[in-house]
Amino acid sequence: MSGSAGRSSASLPADTSPSSPDGAEVGSYLLALQQQIVARLEQLDGGRFLQDRWEREPGQALLGSGGGLTCVLENGKVFERAGVLFSEVRLASLPPSASAHRPQLAGRAATAMGVSLVLHPRNPYVPTVHMNVRFFVAPPVSDDAPAVWWFGGGMDLTPFYAFEEDATHFHRTCRDALQPHGPDLYPRFKTWCDEYFFLKHRNEARGIGGVFFDDLDQPDFAACFAIMRGVGDAFLPAYAPIVERRLDTPWGERERAFQCLRRGRYVEFNLIYDRGTLFGLMSGGRTESILCSMPPEAQWRYRLQPEPGSAEARLASHFLQPRDWV
Repeated sequence: MSGSAGRSSASLPADTSPSSPDGAEVGSYLLALQQQIVARLEQLDGGRFLQDRWEREPGQALLGSGGGLTCVLENGKVFERAGVLFSEVRLASLPPSASAHRPQLAGRAATAMGVSLVLHPRNPYVPTVHMNVRFFVAPPVSDDAPAVWWFGGGMDLTPFYAFEEDATHFHRTCRDALQPHGPDLYPRFKTWCDEYFFLKHRNEARGIGGVFFDDLDQPDFAACFAIMRGVGDAFLPAYAPIVERRLDTPWGERERAFQCLRRGRYVEFNLIYDRGTLFGLMSGGRTESILCSMPPEAQWRYRLQPEPGSAEARLASHFLQPRDWV
């Protein structure tokens, strides 16, 4: 964006062949996706999102400038906190987190844009969910240093109570969204998700997974952009029916306490492992927006174990193990 969260301004080559990145087209799609998701979530909740446009001018951030549109709903009927964020960060020089795996990009200018969301429902029987779709481009600087770009994204589900039909529906929707782009994508992206959203220090998964991909730049821009759109467009069909199915399930103090404990695991992952959080903080991103993914309430208890045979114990024994859901 240049002066507005409503348009993208990535500096890109003039060539518009299928292999040439079009940042303006990506930015337009991302902003439209954000508003589509916000509108549907408002229907589910009955509340209204605060839509907070922000811009950081050059000099306000250590590494560059940028802006975005942060949409947040707090203390709603269905969602205790819901954050749906668009951001575009223009970097004067890439931070180490972005160039560690591509040393040829060290010191290059770049633009990163994306939509990310985390929804923390009030009812413990409604799962927490995360989705992110993003685009990165470093414009060419010479004939020997052409433009470098890639897409990333995915979605994953974090239930507190285990329902087979919910997990199956979520994964089936992810699979169907990727199927038109190649039968190998869902199995590969599912495994990647299982491996990425894993708390190594606890030796347990964060949830029941979904799909995850990064560094996607083959076979060409048009094909990769279509894959990213497929994932973004599949989010509402994957998640909204689960919300509608569970939102009126009765719950009490026991379920709430367990929800808060499992939310603690979510916080641990975001602060220790999540590359998006690290990139946002290291690139001079807007801290208020980056950390709105955190749940409003979470707990940690010393060596607390669920009662054997309980619904809480079943989550770990049956659901937080990688498996074929479809």
